[in-house]
Amino acid sequence: MSFYKIVVALDDSTLSKAVFAQALALAQSTSASLLLFSGVSDAVLVQPPNLPAEVGLLAPDTMSGTYLAQQPSLEAHKEAVKALLQQYSETARQAGVHFETTLEVGDIEALLCVTAQAWGADLIVVGRRGRKGLSEALLGSVSNYAVHNAHCSVLVVQGEAAP
Repeated sequence: MSFYKIVVALDDSTLSKAVFAQALALAQSTSASLLLFSGVSDAVLVQPPNLPAEVGLLAPDTMSGTYLAQQPSLEAHKEAVKALLQQYSETARQAGVHFETTLEVGDIEALLCVTAQAWGADLIVVGRRGRKGLSEALLGSVSNYAVHNAHCSVLVVQGEAAP
C-alpha cells in the first residue's frame, strides 16, 4: 500500500521524535507529502460564562477576568508549538519531503481526524504513550480516538508503557 498524504501528530514529547521519524521515512519511501499537525487543547481554558448576573456564584466580571488572564499563557503556548513545528519543518525540508504545517486550538483528538479528512490524508501517524485504564480515561488518548474515528489508516507508534 502506498501513501500520498500523511498527517503526523506532533507534540513536545520525546515520543514525537520517533513518530516524526516514522512519518518522514514513510514519506521519503513513497514520495508522500506530510502535514505536520500539532494542537493546543482548550480544555484548560476557563470559558467566560453566559450566565445571568443573578446566578451569583461567580460574578461574570471575575470569570471574564480569569479567562482574559489566561490568554497570554495560551499565546505563549501557541508560540512554543509554532517553534516546535518549525524545527520539524526544517528537518523535512532538509530531507526533501514536501510538507505543510497546521496548529489547531481545541479538542485535539477530534481536530486531528477532521484535519486529516479535510486535507485528504490516507494515513495518520500518531504516538501512544502506553496509558491504560483510569489514566487513559482521564487524560484521554489521541491515538485511541484516531484509531476509532479516522476516515483513513492510522499508524500508532508505541512508546514506553506508563507505570
